[in-house]
Amino acid sequence: KQNLITEAELDVSVKRLLLARFKLGMFDPDSEVKYAQIPIEVVDSENHRVLALQAARKSMVLLKNDNNLLPFSKEVKKVAVIGPNADDNEVLLGNYNGYPSKGITPLKGIIEKLPHAEVAFAQGCTLAEKLPYFTVIPADYFYTDKTLQTKGLNVEYFDNNKLEGIAKHTRVDDNIDFVWWNKAPFDDLNPEEFSICWRGVLVPPVTGEYAIGGEAFTGYKLSVDGKVVTQGRDQHHARKRYEYVQFEAGKPYEIEVEYVQDKTEYAHVKILWDVPNPNLKQEAIDLARNSDLVILCMGLSPLLEGEEMKVNVEGFAGGDRLDIKLPAVQTELMKEIQKLGKPTVLVLLNGSALAFNWEAENISAILEAWYPGQSGGTAIADVIFGDYNPAGRLPVTFYKDVNQIPAFDNYDMQGKTYRYFEGKPLYEFGYGLSYTTFQYKLRTVPESVKNGEDISVSVDVTNTGNMDGDEVVQLYVSLPDSKLQKPIRALQGFIRVHLKKGETQTVKFTLKPHQIAARSKENIPVVETGKVQVSIG
Repeated sequence: KQNLITEAELDVSVKRLLLARFKLGMFDPDSEVKYAQIPIEVVDSENHRVLALQAARKSMVLLKNDNNLLPFSKEVKKVAVIGPNADDNEVLLGNYNGYPSKGITPLKGIIEKLPHAEVAFAQGCTLAEKLPYFTVIPADYFYTDKTLQTKGLNVEYFDNNKLEGIAKHTRVDDNIDFVWWNKAPFDDLNPEEFSICWRGVLVPPVTGEYAIGGEAFTGYKLSVDGKVVTQGRDQHHARKRYEYVQFEAGKPYEIEVEYVQDKTEYAHVKILWDVPNPNLKQEAIDLARNSDLVILCMGLSPLLEGEEMKVNVEGFAGGDRLDIKLPAVQTELMKEIQKLGKPTVLVLLNGSALAFNWEAENISAILEAWYPGQSGGTAIADVIFGDYNPAGRLPVTFYKDVNQIPAFDNYDMQGKTYRYFEGKPLYEFGYGLSYTTFQYKLRTVPESVKNGEDISVSVDVTNTGNMDGDEVVQLYVSLPDSKLQKPIRALQGFIRVHLKKGETQTVKFTLKPHQIAARSKENIPVVETGKVQVSIG
């Protein structure tokens, strides 16, 4: 209606969308689609778990390692693992994820790595001020009725998705923490259509305001003392829903949970709470004081960054980020722990760039782990304790402050990303450290080429340190003589190589003409006469 886009332009997008679906066989019978022939047993198989660990290891970025603090010795006796991201499976996975059968959090990975050490955990703080820290409500607080004689919840399982008729099965469940994947709780229930009702009594351990709720595929409803607290249905991604309820310690509250599975994958349901605890910070400080070293697991979470979310805390609104700073409540805790003088590493788990200026200045070792997937905890422990030499590189710029980033009022790239940013960031695009050292020696680069010719560049890379490791050789191009719009620099190639200590390898790149072209006002690539500056490192 506004003539902002033509039908031909729409056709391009429609063609792309449909072509992808055609390639996946979404319009063909399963018998003709090779992907449909893959048995479900392949999913989350041992080969997949090996791949998940490999991907997590390769993505780790060592940002700081003053005085070679890392790797820590595995002979350590007492380890404090502190932070809201230390033992949360959801933080491993990010958004739009599948549900692995076994998630290894940083805490679990460290415990497995150090079977002879005393590894203790303290939450220390929430991810952000006034943001709940959810755990599954433990079985200790559920009873079948107000006599409080029998632990657990009475449950009815129905062979329809409407909680109708006579229950097919009845039993007592310890609590509500179930993942059925593509199966049903019982073999005689339809895995695509069943429903469940739990009833019983909840006895809270302390008095205060609790955040209580849940998540489910497809839907659930949670009621306390006959009043609906939260409910919802999700078809694509299970969201946490919660409300705040005032509970009194030791008082029995009637609880009812209804669950419906209606043709969704990854059937599951969890009922969660955040128990009020005014001593979180002090518990963490005391634990750190009595330990030989401290591993801080901080950062963000899918509870903070995502889409259409119920979150409105400092720096975050509805899943959008209003700032790039690490939440203040985390920094406040780390400042107190740093005063103890213990060997400390900060492990960051997040899906987007962060500004953490105090930490970068004051904490001796920092590891960026992102949302590392189901084997993330193992990979983190492998890096921290020296079983894997990190070689990940930042795929984005970490700015010092949101004010270093121009407003996104339009799509003009001036001042944005490593290609056009002229300031000094906290950590630049492509940055990452190793436990070993590397030396570069340029072998070949032509003095001149004709328009249309390739440019061959090669460099010798030597591992000059005392540990085998990977090096990510990056090639950047700058066009200092160009009169057209051009980036300050642009990554035009990278190769990851593994080098044993003392080993040298020759790494070769071939630059195509379009990789040394600038853009005209009409957005046409143009190769100009002049210098091409090639940087390798």
